Amino acid sequence: MSLHQQIQEQIPEAMRAKDGVRLTTLRGVLAAFTNEAVALKRTPKDKLTDSEAITVIKRLVKQRKDSMEQFKKGGRQDLADNEEAELKVLEEFLPAQMSEEEVEKIVRLKIEDLKITDKSKIGILIGAVLKETGGNADGALVKKIVDEVLK
Repeated sequence: MSLHQQIQEQIPEAMRAKDGVRLTTLRGVLAAFTNEAVALKRTPKDKLTDSEAITVIKRLVKQRKDSMEQFKKGGRQDLADNEEAELKVLEEFLPAQMSEEEVEKIVRLKIEDLKITDKSKIGILIGAVLKETGGNADGALVKKIVDEVLK
């Protein structure tokens, strides 16, 4: 069963459970899937592949994280909490993220492969590491680890 179908089937379950946050989040994901299908010049009824669906969900996760940060800066913890609840629902559908140790191992290997000695080529290194992890590592985590290793 595709990720798109899984999310569609969970909407009635969320309704029955009267889980408002989950229901709102799942409906938002489906709307984003429809928008993506149209952007890819398909009909709104077409299903996305799992990799396309994961790309859309990652985009939504990033939006939630950005919103949480802005709400916290603005002193609106109630709205930040709501975004965090939606974020938890979205993260259920993403593949497991790599640990810091796994990412650090890849960073050290890439430094050797690319013969990087200073921070002037940090962008190339981060890009290579993200490509190597196949999207299973958070970009912010990769940047943090690269900065630590290149000190």
